[in-house]
Amino acid sequence: QVQLVESGGGLVQAGGSLRLSCAASGRTFSSYAMGWFRQAPGKEREFVAAISWSGGITYYGDSVKGRFTISRDNAKNTVYLQMNSLKPEDTAVYYCAASRRSRGSYYTYEYDYWGQGTQVTVSS
Repeated sequence: QVQLVESGGGLVQAGGSLRLSCAASGRTFSSYAMGWFRQAPGKEREFVAAISWSGGITYYGDSVKGRFTISRDNAKNTVYLQMNSLKPEDTAVYYCAASRRSRGSYYTYEYDYWGQGTQVTVSS
């Protein structure tokens, strides 16, 4: 069992930055790939980024490529999402998730555990 708790969301102006954190419980964090997803009101949950269990493989959704960076610290059981050059369309609830697949996935159904989400609001 893995429990995930996101933090770091908030209100920021367009062009600004935020860093989200996701703290995981349990001793097996390093054996899970991790992902970030987001969901805006009235929209489906969207893939943002994923990182393999070792941190050696990362990949991003097209809408955030070049602006967001995912990283992890297995010693701290934490995954991060650094978000730069934020746009109003980045406004959403951001969720972290853990997957037993070694490289993670683009698909929500391939993640086994989810956090409760943290709100990110970008004003224009």
